[in-house]
Amino acid sequence: MGSSELLIALDRDSATPLQQQVCDQVTLLVRSGQLRPGDAVPASRELALQLDVSRTVITRAYELLRAHGILTARRGSGTRVAGLAGGVPSGARRSAPAALAPQPPRSTDDGNSLWQPWEPAPTHHPGTGLDFRHGTPALANFPVARWLQSLQEAYGRADAAALGYGPAEGSPTLRTEIATLVRQSRALDASADRIMVTGGATQAMDILVRLLVRPGDVVVIEDPSHTVLRQVFGCSEATVVPVPVDEEGLRVGDIDACVRAQGHDPARVKLVYVTPSHQFPTGFIMSEGRRLALLDWAYKRGATVLEDDYHNEFTFTAERLPALAAARHRDTVVYVGSFSKTLFPALRIGYAILPPHLVQPFLGIKWITDRLTPTVDQEALAHFIATGAYTRHISRMIRLYRQRRSRLIEALLEHFGSEVRISGEAAGLHVLVTLTGTRGATEAGIARLAADRGVRIYPASGYFVQDLPTEPTFLMGYAALTTARITEGIALLAAVVREVKSCPE
Repeated sequence: MGSSELLIALDRDSATPLQQQVCDQVTLLVRSGQLRPGDAVPASRELALQLDVSRTVITRAYELLRAHGILTARRGSGTRVAGLAGGVPSGARRSAPAALAPQPPRSTDDGNSLWQPWEPAPTHHPGTGLDFRHGTPALANFPVARWLQSLQEAYGRADAAALGYGPAEGSPTLRTEIATLVRQSRALDASADRIMVTGGATQAMDILVRLLVRPGDVVVIEDPSHTVLRQVFGCSEATVVPVPVDEEGLRVGDIDACVRAQGHDPARVKLVYVTPSHQFPTGFIMSEGRRLALLDWAYKRGATVLEDDYHNEFTFTAERLPALAAARHRDTVVYVGSFSKTLFPALRIGYAILPPHLVQPFLGIKWITDRLTPTVDQEALAHFIATGAYTRHISRMIRLYRQRRSRLIEALLEHFGSEVRISGEAAGLHVLVTLTGTRGATEAGIARLAADRGVRIYPASGYFVQDLPTEPTFLMGYAALTTARITEGIALLAAVVREVKSCPE
């Protein structure tokens, strides 16, 4: 089984040496059951890249752990956890209710700006090279040859059953690999039978809406939020209520007031959607206090929290919290993840980790919507993860994205100085950029002039329902651009802004 990213945060201001901190935290992961006997741990080079420390720190930590009998190293099988137990048995589970019949979707686009499809179309001119579109990973750096090996392996082993209709819940092999990934990197201990493989994260959200929401119910979303998300929830017969976010994430204390302001009873909230590890589009990370408050609120209201662990793999600071679903949430959290940004969007493989009482109802809807997610692709992905190729790819991408992110921030500060605000730089594949010295110029005007100069940038106001930005704000992705192209693009953008300031609209 392949190793994955470990949930380790180093305190560089501590008097404790870094190698001792690594040693202590790996020991804690083993004793808590997040790492189990036989699990592979990342190679020293990969963990050093993840934690942004020298390889010597990790090799010394591993030496200490082997000396204490916590890790073992064998030629050909890498470094693995020795036979130290420490798992915690699962608690009592709620009984499963009868499956709820899905309701047919209806359009709610009655001219309300909440439902207007604002998301810009993908560029049709990739050759221009100066497209700061968000959500696009560095596809040119994807290890296609290595992926082909996994595909060939999967097809080489495929029998009649694998080529036929597989289980609606997904490949058992892939579900087991996902269970290990989220346990090690997100501290989320879930058995494979609670993991449902889906056609991307969007399908998982669509099924949950059909399953949980009825006419007259309320769905709470973050404001700002992704427009595709609004449309998924807007096709239900529920009322969708946006609740503001700030630097600590969703303002949980405002939920009841926002729902009442729309004329509804907070007791009718059935679903709360959050992106706690990297809020879209602001990039804020939900604080520990807000997480606990949300779980407490949801439990008391009988609501389900939908955690979209957006871009959790790409975190660039020491502030790396476990998944919300890793907390004691008393079966109130559904965790949704995807391989679209870590590998490539066309793969269309995501997953949902469900409380036990939702497994069978979820499967019932999955079965009638698409029967199954392509089976052989799942087997190829399981092989890609199990052989360590996935972890190696993530490590390389973290290093690459850290360089590109730094270049973008440096270039913005070089050209705009005090007249730019940047948020969301702690994680993810984009930053939110506000230009503060443009003297009344509009987002659309700046974006249009930039496009004329060969630079594509994307206004952010369309993601907000209330409290729109008062100054031109843009979502700027950097993952697919080289540092040289980023430098060139920001220089051109700065020239555009100077032109706008000299001749405002």
